[in-house]
Parts: sequence; C-alpha cells; structure tokens
Amino acid sequence: MATSEPFDFSKYRRPQFEGPLRRAAESNEDQMPTENLSELLDRVSENSTSQIDDLVGDFGRLREKLRTDGERIQREVEEYRTLSQQVMQLTKVISDSMEKVRASVDRPARDE
Repeated sequence: MATSEPFDFSKYRRPQFEGPLRRAAESNEDQMPTENLSELLDRVSENSTSQIDDLVGDFGRLREKLRTDGERIQREVEEYRTLSQQVMQLTKVISDSMEKVRASVDRPARDE
C-alpha cells in the first residue's frame, strides 16, 4: 500500500532497555560515547565469564562426585562378589553335611 504522507516516527516509542543497556542509552540519547560502550562490554563480558567459571566449577564437582560414586560402586560390587562366594561355600558345606547325615541314617545299624 502506497501512501502520499511520509511515515511519522514520533508516534512510536523507542524500545526500553533494561540493566546496563538502559543506563548506557539514557546517558546519551543521540550518541553513545566510546567509554560507555567499553564499560558496557566489560560488564557483559565479566558477567559471562563469571557464569562460565561457575559452570566449570559445577562440572568439576560433578566429575569428582562421579569418580567417588564409581569407586564406591566398585567396592560394593567386590564386597557382593566376596559375600556370594562365601554363601556358595557355606551352602556346599551344609549340603555335604546333610548327605553325610542321610548316609548315616540310611545305613542299617550293625549293633542290632
């Protein structure tokens, strides 16, 4: 659609920024000085760097937890294996003893 009137920009509001962007925009409406832009970039990069450092720290703690949990699980599996072997040995001893008892009961008494 073509209109004969020029577009009136004054009817529309300028976007409002939050945080450092807003302060930088308010400090100089027409032109942002280099110092303000540099300060803004420093703040943004400092915040980002801090967040990255926090994530790296979190990943380090998670890695250590995984390592210690893995070691604990390995110890518990070894303990379970040892316990299972002991149970099997005990079961064999009981079974052998029961066979001896049955054999002695099944054998006719010679004293009679």
